[in-house]
Amino acid sequence: MKPVRLALLDVLSLGTIGLRTRPMRAVLSALGIAVGIATMVAVTAIPESNERALMEELAALGPNLLQVNAADNPEQDFGLPAESVEMVRRIGPVTSVTAVANTHAVVRRSDLTDPRDGSGLSVLAARPDLLGTLEAGLHSGHFLDRAGGEFPTVVLGSVAASRLGIPSVPSNGPPPQILIDRSWFAVVGILATTPLSPEIDRSVLVGWEAAQATLGFDGRPTVLYLRAREPAIESVRAVLPATVHPAEPSRVRVTLPSDALFAKRATEQTFSVLFVGLAAVALLVGGIGVANTMVISVLERRSEIGLRRALGAHRGQIRIQFLTESVVLSALGGGAGTVLGIVGSAAYATWHDLPVVIPALAVTGSLGGAVVVGVIAGVYPSIRAARLAPTVALASA
Repeated sequence: MKPVRLALLDVLSLGTIGLRTRPMRAVLSALGIAVGIATMVAVTAIPESNERALMEELAALGPNLLQVNAADNPEQDFGLPAESVEMVRRIGPVTSVTAVANTHAVVRRSDLTDPRDGSGLSVLAARPDLLGTLEAGLHSGHFLDRAGGEFPTVVLGSVAASRLGIPSVPSNGPPPQILIDRSWFAVVGILATTPLSPEIDRSVLVGWEAAQATLGFDGRPTVLYLRAREPAIESVRAVLPATVHPAEPSRVRVTLPSDALFAKRATEQTFSVLFVGLAAVALLVGGIGVANTMVISVLERRSEIGLRRALGAHRGQIRIQFLTESVVLSALGGGAGTVLGIVGSAAYATWHDLPVVIPALAVTGSLGGAVVVGVIAGVYPSIRAARLAPTVALASA
């Protein structure tokens, strides 16, 4: 006789008999796998939220920021080629680049102070994109735009503003005036503190064109600031000297990448190892619970197995019945555990003012892992159930 093939609905119906007839045991068994899966989601999502917060703090330290200037004597402000900014911009991984130049001018609060007393401040010609490249902020006023860069206007660093006695720029009324060499300049903005570039805090920033027109600036930058994609930061640093000054690359000095970059990479690797280890433990605990439940289920339902075998069910149908039950049980627990893990992780992150990060891989991996665990946990019980002889199974009822 040709064996009867079960349809998918028949397989699901047979596979859920044990769950429907013993709902409390099914709930408790599903709860065990749910706790394991919820743990896996939580130990993935919560460290991911902590890592995201830490990465944001490390990113604020400028791990992808490089500074280029003269290698021989910074006090002499050896000028870099005028086209160096455009040359660096052509490097693929570079995302932004700008420049400043020391004009060697003297800045004073008024014409009544000593002409030789510049209060220890530098007057730098600056480009409009300096603010964005340094990711600096404004304390008050506005920065030098492309139009304003041609006019006698300046932006003060935080230390420069304090030494010149200009705490803020009024929103209404005439702006404060300062004297640079023999020319008056209007203060249109004051920068917030820039911890990544403290030399900017002690500087008076003049528009590039205004410095050329008023202060005799020759148009050659003395310092370049650039940002590049983090994975390529070492490669960019290696080619910068030859790119900035092809004729004399040895006269170009490039700062080392920030220690924050190496700390960030080490942190990412540490968290990755932690994710794998904790997730593996959680899945192992859940799988053992499901396997134990299914073995006990086979022992308790030997009479049912014997009766089905006596009525014509073959071993393959018995195997698929108990394997389906194991997979359904794990899938239900996995779904509940995934929801529980997401809610718990989001609540934890919100409570501790962390960014809520639920990795998609954690969600899909949890559901897929629950099904895989169900298959693995159900293999031995299903094979054991199929090997029971009908007479032995009925006799043990």
